[in-house]
Amino acid sequence: MPGSSKPAARIGRWRLRFWAGRLLHMALVVLGIAVVNFFLLHLAPGDAAQVLAGEAGSATPEYMAALRRQFGLDQPLPVQFVQYLGNLLTFNLGFSFRHGLPVLELIGQRLPATLLLMTASIGFAVLAGSALGVVAARNAGRLADTLISTLALLFYATPVFWIGLVLVVVFSVGLDWLPVGGMTSVEAGYGGWDHVKDVARHLVLPAATLGLFYLAIYTRLMRAAMLEVTTQDFVRTAVAKGLKPRRIALRHVLRNALLPVVTMLGVQVGSILGGAVLVETIFAWPGLGRLAFEALFQRDLNLLLGILLCSSAVVVVVNLAVDLLYTVLDPRIELAR
Repeated sequence: MPGSSKPAARIGRWRLRFWAGRLLHMALVVLGIAVVNFFLLHLAPGDAAQVLAGEAGSATPEYMAALRRQFGLDQPLPVQFVQYLGNLLTFNLGFSFRHGLPVLELIGQRLPATLLLMTASIGFAVLAGSALGVVAARNAGRLADTLISTLALLFYATPVFWIGLVLVVVFSVGLDWLPVGGMTSVEAGYGGWDHVKDVARHLVLPAATLGLFYLAIYTRLMRAAMLEVTTQDFVRTAVAKGLKPRRIALRHVLRNALLPVVTMLGVQVGSILGGAVLVETIFAWPGLGRLAFEALFQRDLNLLLGILLCSSAVVVVVNLAVDLLYTVLDPRIELAR
């Protein structure tokens, strides 16, 4: 009918305004983070010129002045800030004095390794944690619930670096099942599927180290959510209709219990990126976390600012994906609103 096109057009305009507003909000958040990072890093003592002069064993005033002029550090801070914002608008993240390469190129080389580690650890934590939480909730008060809750508490209370060292000692040094560190066996020269399997073997320990802590959180959260949703009226209605317990658990209870898990996932992406710094350092994983750790001690501010900007963009994009996933899990949530 001709009149039916008007509601569809209004919904289309609502969605267009929604996406425009979200993209603008994302851009402003990333820009705000970039500004804060710029001033915080420049408040720290020391700069790239001092690091290079110290390594060269020559710290004469003339040499220091030449280095600062080469890197643009002789300019007043407001001038450096305006130049930094101008470079951001052209997607120019600057030049790394340490590596002798553009920052954007360095990030492009290391970002896939970090995204692989994050995806593997988050996937492991969410899937395994949710499954354990479901089992604990279905057996609340029984032996299985007690064992799972105790295991989750143990992983939550144990420092991440200690878990990593224990896994290395047991599975790499003791049993010799998995490699100690790195991302690939460079000397083997694998290709094709052999290369994929080699990367997977190197990924197991760092992904498990980073994921076990969050597995404990998702286990406890899923257990609590399952027990809460089970008491809701719509679940009692489903039971009264005579639906099978398995169908009730999967279609009604589990789907609604996943909402707080998805919320926690969006909140914890930033902390997972922070944990990747420690894990990548322990396992010599060639990702952004290890690169940021090196850039911090080398006072490579351009590189560090670029990594922080990239990390904040990843967090913002993941939170947008979480909002979209919300609409899939709960159709009552409308993007247009």
